[in-house]
Amino acid sequence: MTLLDGRSLAEIIEKQIIAQTDLFRGQKVVPTLAVILVGEDPASCAYVNMKVKACERCGVVCVAKKLPQEITQEELLKIIKNFNDDFEIDGILVQLPLPKHIETKSVLEAIDPQKDVDGFHPFNIGRVFAGIDAFKPATPMGVMSLLENYRIPLKGKNVAIIGASNIVGKPLASLMLNAGATVSICHIMTKDVGFFTRNADIVCVGVGKPRLICADMVCEGSVVIDIGINRLENGKLVGDVDFEAVSKKAAFITPVPGGVGPMTIVSLLQNTLLATKKRKIENNKKV
Repeated sequence: MTLLDGRSLAEIIEKQIIAQTDLFRGQKVVPTLAVILVGEDPASCAYVNMKVKACERCGVVCVAKKLPQEITQEELLKIIKNFNDDFEIDGILVQLPLPKHIETKSVLEAIDPQKDVDGFHPFNIGRVFAGIDAFKPATPMGVMSLLENYRIPLKGKNVAIIGASNIVGKPLASLMLNAGATVSICHIMTKDVGFFTRNADIVCVGVGKPRLICADMVCEGSVVIDIGINRLENGKLVGDVDFEAVSKKAAFITPVPGGVGPMTIVSLLQNTLLATKKRKIENNKKV
């Protein structure tokens, strides 16, 4: 069994990002990411803090905007518009989930597609679906980077994805399809998830349910990508996979933490640098 070590790979990619930001600064171009956090959700605050620290490590300027839980949708949209209009801002990220009184779709659609480094705008989602160059959602992008780094082929492979969210499951399925895999997507209405996972070469799961995937649900020698993250009552962080049991059958498996999580953050920074390059360097050459 081989661990798919996302933490080590993320550190390597961060060094590449630092080198790129140094080159940008030599051209007097400063990559800048705006991060919007609404409310005091502990998990969201922790995620934003990790993203801010990653920006600091990599030389990306991070403009963190912390907003009260009771902010209106109109006020939030106005803040996003200001970031859209600000030339210095290359990427805009709105930390999800948002409070229930705010319509998430409207907020994501309000972000300029050229600054949508989270890859959630319908414009970018459509391009990913069609196999056209676009900002890819950070978590699916991180998963694909892990598989590529460990030279795990996708062409002709059977892939089972458990979780059909717009953030992970659906875009990951598009990326897998574009890479030549045969994809099955399981969700809450799927009658027998095990039927799909046992017949899959690669299993990807991200639904937020500890130990959902057990050993008898995967085949010998499979690749298991655990995207879930859950905190148990004893404070321990675990994924959606029964790691101890499944790792005895899998050929490759991601740990939690230290697997997909670090790759998600570094993918966000890669998207930010891509936005910087397109907006501040390539566009200037066209003028």
